[in-house]
Amino acid sequence: MSLAIINAAVFDGESAELVDGPVLVEDGRISAIGGSGAADRVLDARGGTVLPGLIDAHCHAYGVSLDLLSIEGAPLSYLALTGARRLKAALARGFTTVRDVAGGDPGIARAIAEGTIPAPRYLYTGAALSQTGGHGDARGVDSDVCGCHVHMVEVVDGVDAVRAAARDRFRRGAHAIKMMTSGGVMSLADPIRIPQYSAEEIRAVTDEAARRGSYVAAHAYSAEAIRHSVENGVRSIEHGNLMDAETAALMASRGAFLVPTLATYDAISRRGADNGLAPVSQEKNLEVLHAGANAIELARAAGVAIGFGTDLMGDLDDEQLNGLRLQSEIDGVLNALRSATSVNADLIGRPDLGRVQVGAVADLVIVDGDPFTEPAVLWGPRRTVVQAGVVVGE
Repeated sequence: MSLAIINAAVFDGESAELVDGPVLVEDGRISAIGGSGAADRVLDARGGTVLPGLIDAHCHAYGVSLDLLSIEGAPLSYLALTGARRLKAALARGFTTVRDVAGGDPGIARAIAEGTIPAPRYLYTGAALSQTGGHGDARGVDSDVCGCHVHMVEVVDGVDAVRAAARDRFRRGAHAIKMMTSGGVMSLADPIRIPQYSAEEIRAVTDEAARRGSYVAAHAYSAEAIRHSVENGVRSIEHGNLMDAETAALMASRGAFLVPTLATYDAISRRGADNGLAPVSQEKNLEVLHAGANAIELARAAGVAIGFGTDLMGDLDDEQLNGLRLQSEIDGVLNALRSATSVNADLIGRPDLGRVQVGAVADLVIVDGDPFTEPAVLWGPRRTVVQAGVVVGE
């Protein structure tokens, strides 16, 4: 069916100026902006603004708990069913595409592609790679158990082993490869700042990804871990809270992206303890909580491409839109919207997403008002979501 969205302004994903609609859609793609034309369905969005469908570049469908070991010990069927609910909720919020950077597999991807479950467009890395004792190794310092199911993270050591793991992920349809190259908040046995994996191990994975026409996303907090990652070929830095100006300049020179995840630190600071987060993880969160704003400011000043992610685990996934508010407060509404649309589209190599332009996929969000004068419409509850030209929920 064709669709016409009338009586609305349009944010194209890049420009600071809104333009007049209508937006015309045929066969799931945008056929015209402005002018007039007949359509099978007319959607009157009077007083609203049409935005590109939002893209969350750091999502975890299988992140059903704040306890990493409980995730790895759960049946995959449970994680997939619960993950389907999480993805459906993300779509209803206007996230028409997500990049799952620690988890996902061909089964849930196939179910989404076949329309078995309503979900955003789904790009997955499969289980992230962690060194022994690194971020993602779910064991505590006094634990001898092993989370062996490898749902979100796999512990892999050595050049040959990480190379083989990368190849197998691409065999299974991975969009990119995720590596843990510094300590993290959720892991129990690793300091946040220390770089993880050797240069040789990282280069083995980035080499495999480059030859596949893909890239590596690295969980990295500290300046030294970010430099260690980028110098060895990593393209997407996740979090990056503890970077410095020199590291931001290096990222810009190498064309690396920063994907901030402000929503998770804010949510953990308010709700982590009540959701069973380990005390050591609560302390780690305090170390990076307020540094995220500084990282965005340094990256912006250096000319780094800044994306948008949320990284919400457990019951905290309902904070997804709060990430837009937090990033807007630091980087401005225009930059935050660009980050969650066109910049993330460039990151994932899909220029036909994240933009309202002729020929782009008709993934759209209609909000009740002008986000540049009423920013709260971006994270408020009222919105209409269109995915590939079809109104979601009808």
